[in-house]
Amino acid sequence: MSTPQSETSPQVSNGLDGRPIDRIFNEPQPTTDFQFDSRTAGVFDDMVGRSVPFYHEIQRMTTELAADFAVPGTNLYDLGCATATTLVACEPFIDPRVRFVGIDNSQEMLDKARTKLDALPSQRERALVLGDLHDDLHIENASVVILTLTLQFVRPLHRERVIQQVADGMNPQGCLILVEKLTENDTLFNRLWIKYYYDMKRRHGYSDLEISQKREALENVLIPYHLEENEALVRKCGFTKFETWFRWYNFCGMIAVK
Repeated sequence: MSTPQSETSPQVSNGLDGRPIDRIFNEPQPTTDFQFDSRTAGVFDDMVGRSVPFYHEIQRMTTELAADFAVPGTNLYDLGCATATTLVACEPFIDPRVRFVGIDNSQEMLDKARTKLDALPSQRERALVLGDLHDDLHIENASVVILTLTLQFVRPLHRERVIQQVADGMNPQGCLILVEKLTENDTLFNRLWIKYYYDMKRRHGYSDLEISQKREALENVLIPYHLEENEALVRKCGFTKFETWFRWYNFCGMIAVK
């Protein structure tokens, strides 16, 4: 398991929208594995908005795809739902007879998720579940399963089992929506994509110290696959159709249909 980060809180500041700004790595600190703890949960929305290219467009596209596959009377799962950004985005566009289930291994994230969902009145049945994808996963009657920047945090030994359990609990013609950071077979392109990614983070206000310290914290936690490995994995588990719907250097959105 990851070594917990120090619980010493960084100086907290808020953006123009009032949300806390990610400053977790803005001071020199001992290298420990990245954790989705209370510090991360407190600034998570700002962190992903500034760290993931076109994050809000990815969310919009995910909602669009999910709406075309979600079937009334079935379940939509968001695995690694974090603060429920995706479920909140889906709420206005998906039939209220579709049940939403968010699963995350961080209670702090789920607490944030509950606050956001409670602020969005709905007749829909919605459940937030504390669960770790490294343990057995219970999926049933699913028409849509979403994994947004989640599978990359599952240890490779467990990934096939996770996707197989998703496939086993999914109805025919159901879809898996997958967003992942990728690595490349070609070292030239791999190096370039990483360079462009760090340039993007600088444009979004991260310092070289923050970029370096977060990279070190993620080194043993976030393990990206090649695009071909992700496709091979979902096809092996029973999905018959596969396509990419978003690509920005080393970030990719994929969809697989059972």
